[in-house]
Order: sequence, then structure tokens, then C-alpha cells
Amino acid sequence: MVLGDSISAGYGMPINKGWVSVLQQTLNEQNSPYTLINKSISGDTTAGGLARIDKALEQYKPEIVLLELGANDGLRGMPPVLIKQNLRKLIHRIQEKGAGVLLLSMRIPSNYGKRYTDMFYNNYPDLAEEMEIPFVPFILEDVALAQDMMQSDGLHPNEKAQPLIANKVWEHLHPLLTSKN
Repeated sequence: MVLGDSISAGYGMPINKGWVSVLQQTLNEQNSPYTLINKSISGDTTAGGLARIDKALEQYKPEIVLLELGANDGLRGMPPVLIKQNLRKLIHRIQEKGAGVLLLSMRIPSNYGKRYTDMFYNNYPDLAEEMEIPFVPFILEDVALAQDMMQSDGLHPNEKAQPLIANKVWEHLHPLLTSKN
């Protein structure tokens, strides 16, 4: 199951062109028995994720949750410590239901200042280490600064970028799936 925001919801493009759909195609090509359930909502925050995670876990009973939240919190200037607390609570709830977690990390634009952007980003590797879970370094690393891979808003990747994002996530998801078999 993917719990994310607009980056995972495929903002600005047909849903079947987003990275989650591209990743599902990879799973299908690998003859994987896994099906991705995309519970991502554009604009979602860590608080929004907390409000709906229990119902989603109960309904779908996922083996692994790809957690891609926090960017909208950061864009709203929420204190990084509160973002971290919410992510920690999400991870705990997921783990309490017996699912694994793959944390997908995000960055926010540099105009928020080096101190804030560093504190924001460091939440992800810090939580991964603290909670002993895998994480994907900035999932837009190869696309965020490539103008031809971003939508006109400069925040959302376009269709061309989606396979790169899916491949980056796949590199970290594949070992988790392999260890489950």
C-alpha cells in the first residue's frame, strides 16, 4: 500500500501514468504476486495520514506500506519536530498491524532556508535509523532540478519523470519483497 501525497497520487497526469502505476507494471513484469494499493491524496499531510491510516490498514491489511508524506507539512512551515513525531506515529501504527514500512523521503525548496530544509530532510534518515526501517533517499533526486521532468509549478514531476521515480523506489522495495518470500 502507498500512503502519500500528490507525488504518489500522480498529480497533474492520468493516474495510470504515475510512478505507483509504473511500479505496478514492474511488479507484473517480474511475475510478482504483489498488488499496489494507492491510498495517496494530493495535498495530504502527516496529520491527514494519521487520520486515515487505521482504516486503510484494517481494510487492506498490507504487508508493506510505502510511506511518502511530509512534504506538504514542510511547505506549510510546520516544525520539523512535529513532522517527525507524526511520521513516527504512522510508522508505529503500521508496524503494530504487522506490516513493514518503506519510508520515502522528500525535500522542500531551498527558499525555506538551509537550517529548516536540513532539519526537514534529516527526519527521514533519522527515523529510518531509529526505527530500523529502510528508506529511499529523496525520491525526486534525479528529476527535481531537471526542468524537462517537472510540471510548470516546479513542485510536481511530469509523466517523463515517473519511470525514474518508480525505478528509485523499486531499488529499495525489491529487497523487501524478496526477503518476504
